[in-house]
Amino acid sequence: MKSAVETLNPTRVRLTVEVPFEELKDSLDAAYKKINQQVTVKGFRKGKIPARVIDQRFGRGAVLEEAVNDALPKFYTDAVNEAELNPLGQPDVDITELKDGETLNFTAEVDIRPALEIPDYSGIEVEVDAVEVTDEDLDKSVEQLRERFATTSPVERAAEDGDVVTLDLRAEVDGEVLEDGVADGVSYTIGSGELLDGIDDAVKGLEAGGEATFASELKGGSAAGKEAQVTVKVTQVAKRELPELDDDFAQLASEFDTLEELKADSRKRLADMKQYDQATQAQERVLDKLLELVEVPVPEKLLEDEINTRKHNLEHHQLGQMGLTLDKYLELQGKTAEEFETETREAAVKGIKTQFVLDELVKQEKLNVSQEELTEHLMRRAASSGMSPDQFAQAVVEQGQVPLLVGEVARGKALAAVVEKATVKDTNGEVVDLDDEDDETAGAETADAAAEAPAEGAEDKAGEKTEG
Repeated sequence: MKSAVETLNPTRVRLTVEVPFEELKDSLDAAYKKINQQVTVKGFRKGKIPARVIDQRFGRGAVLEEAVNDALPKFYTDAVNEAELNPLGQPDVDITELKDGETLNFTAEVDIRPALEIPDYSGIEVEVDAVEVTDEDLDKSVEQLRERFATTSPVERAAEDGDVVTLDLRAEVDGEVLEDGVADGVSYTIGSGELLDGIDDAVKGLEAGGEATFASELKGGSAAGKEAQVTVKVTQVAKRELPELDDDFAQLASEFDTLEELKADSRKRLADMKQYDQATQAQERVLDKLLELVEVPVPEKLLEDEINTRKHNLEHHQLGQMGLTLDKYLELQGKTAEEFETETREAAVKGIKTQFVLDELVKQEKLNVSQEELTEHLMRRAASSGMSPDQFAQAVVEQGQVPLLVGEVARGKALAAVVEKATVKDTNGEVVDLDDEDDETAGAETADAAAEAPAEGAEDKAGEKTEG
């Protein structure tokens, strides 16, 4: 077999392959054997039909077609390996010549990972938010804790903001009560915005037994997106009472004996959260700077596949679970279809570039992933997916996605290595010393977020040798 490579552009090549006919022998034998098992000829036992009879009865062309289909993947893979290419996705194959007994010639066009040059990135400088826990931050945190321990007591008066009301609801569309539009005994805090638009104005001022009707667009259910006439009846009004901020509250809500100890712990927790957010911000900004340094051509077909994957995931998974259409989502976001298309394309381009650059850094820096690192990453992914670690691990293995997880961890380590050499200062001008563990964890999550759809969709094929 002889092969040659022609570079069509930085991300696409054409392989020209010439195969001497004798190298098709194994595939021809396999083709005759397969046809033997599929057909019957009077006078011959099944599986014992001579090749000349098969040629006469069914045509030599059918045998050649079967043999070529069997042989092409191997010859293509051999040519790819010989040229040391990193193909993306399936090739477009064209048989240019097939002469029985002489030769098989074909071409294969395929997208490839572009060759990248990573320049010195040690001079990257970024600015991040300073870690500052204000008294306002602390008060808000403690107030949220108080909210969790609030109690309610029924009152005989009209409902007000902040009250917890018990409601019976009935929704009608075009005069028909929806099957899934009736709910009794619903608990709702006025002003929380957790139910239907317009419900706050409808129930405020009503006492127990009071009833009102209002129009509202349904957010979910069988009539999601449609305007309904909603009848609401208040069956109980209860006043929310927050516990006093004192040592008794500290003992009720925490393991601490005093309110001061509780506040000190809350302040520390807020500082830890802000430090993690700071590390994530540093990763994101360093990644943006790194991508600016590297010229990364993006394969057009891969980009289109990536855009379609992102759109599909948004429409059929994320929005579908919320009972929203894409048009309604854009309306809520205040975006036009053109703006959405532009943002999706930009995000897709960044995702692909991120994966290409970080994968090149993994190779350049010779980074490896330990079993412990993989297990820790798996645990984090399981927690975010709502599955148990065992369930998530089983799903990953069954779907053959272990290499994808390994790639995610490796890219996180690559980004962390870049951040380690970068100069990170906060808005106060102080140099930020990021914790190594937080650095790598945030690195993995930042890399995952930037290349999210490639890791789950079109870019699954990146780096895999095509098998047929």
